[in-house]
Amino acid sequence: MAEEAEAGKRAWVGFDLGGTKMMAVVFDQDLRVLGKKRRKTRSSGGGSVGLDRLAETIELALAESGVTVDQLAGVGAGCPGPLDLQKGIILEAPNLGWKNVPLQEYLAKRFKCPAVICNDVDAGVFGEYSAGVAQGQRSVLGVFPGTGIGGGFVYEGRILRGTRSSCMEVGFLQMATEGGTAGAGPAGTLEGLASRLAISAEAAKAVYRGQAPHLRALAGTDLSRIRSSTLAAAIEQGDEVVEQIVRRAAEQVGRGIGSLINILAPDLVVLGGGLVEALPRLYLDGVREGIRRNALPSLVDQHKLKTAELGDLAGATGAAALIRQHVFPAE
Repeated sequence: MAEEAEAGKRAWVGFDLGGTKMMAVVFDQDLRVLGKKRRKTRSSGGGSVGLDRLAETIELALAESGVTVDQLAGVGAGCPGPLDLQKGIILEAPNLGWKNVPLQEYLAKRFKCPAVICNDVDAGVFGEYSAGVAQGQRSVLGVFPGTGIGGGFVYEGRILRGTRSSCMEVGFLQMATEGGTAGAGPAGTLEGLASRLAISAEAAKAVYRGQAPHLRALAGTDLSRIRSSTLAAAIEQGDEVVEQIVRRAAEQVGRGIGSLINILAPDLVVLGGGLVEALPRLYLDGVREGIRRNALPSLVDQHKLKTAELGDLAGATGAAALIRQHVFPAE
């Protein structure tokens, strides 16, 4: 395959399979975008309809880029949910209605080229390492607070992972012996205490108590409407209690990162996700304070803290970079 790629197969597809949206991006060898297509996902029951829609999305991105299937060197896909990385299977993706879907094999057969799947957050962190804010770093810790809290780690150009599964389940760090959960596992997890969903729940309580009048006008107590941009607007309009809730959550995330710094000693910590994008200064200040409280004095100044720069392209970029690495391991 390497010889064929040298002869002209130097286009790569990175696919980001989110909970409600999917995006296919076609890249050249240097990870420059040639074309892309974003579509909504649909629950497929058994998986076949969803796989066809996924493939159609890639084909539409290829058409926009002017790249044909026989010019593809490989396809990489960043996927949510538990995965079997050895077999290339999505074990479960509840938002899609998928169980035991052999996505890697499907992509390889459909597009007649090598394929690989990886965890979606790993893909985002690897994207920032390959073409974003973390280029040139030896070790990179990425933490992406959102509806949940995901994490990934890149060490000397490789994603840290288990033999069969991804790792760095940052949201399941236990921060207390009681409190919120991440939907599974023990009480008091980082995700249960500090995810955007946990923040929204606390903000809704503040609305109910009459402490957040601007948020009441924007979203009321409806959790589905209290999103990152809504929280940012309420804070800008003067809801101090909402600002305090976000700051406390950011500090909790910083404490979790501080514990990881003690274990991994990363050169760079990358923060991404909707909360960070909507409230960069406030959120980073809270994270820095949490890191200061939990990281060892000898390590607290040994890393840089930056925000992600690739936005919604990070996952697709990382997935494309990963399949490129598989096909050309020496590059």
